[in-house]
Amino acid sequence: MSDSILRDKSKAFAKRIVLLCRKLRDNRVESVLIQQLLRCGTSIGANIHEARYAQGTKDFISKFEIALKECNESEYWLELLYETESISEAEFVSFRNNCIELRRMLVSSVKTLKDDK
Repeated sequence: MSDSILRDKSKAFAKRIVLLCRKLRDNRVESVLIQQLLRCGTSIGANIHEARYAQGTKDFISKFEIALKECNESEYWLELLYETESISEAEFVSFRNNCIELRRMLVSSVKTLKDDK
């Protein structure tokens, strides 16, 4: 699996998160929730992108592991937004599926990198 596929998917997810947060802001959803989701949802791709210039394999793995944590946190905030009726079930399912896909790709990449060490 190409690293660029993961970068592309994480960037597309970040764009969707930005657009969702704009909509939530217009709907007067609690700003703390929006900021938390915006921070972690965009951080996934930022860490994957930053890993390209890692200072060795250990640093590269660390960036991917941070991206994985941010992905899990994003899912939490999305669940909370769904459970507080701030996003629809369809939106939640779509974003959760994106999180699941990114998480699987990140776990697979980290496992491969650790096995190759």
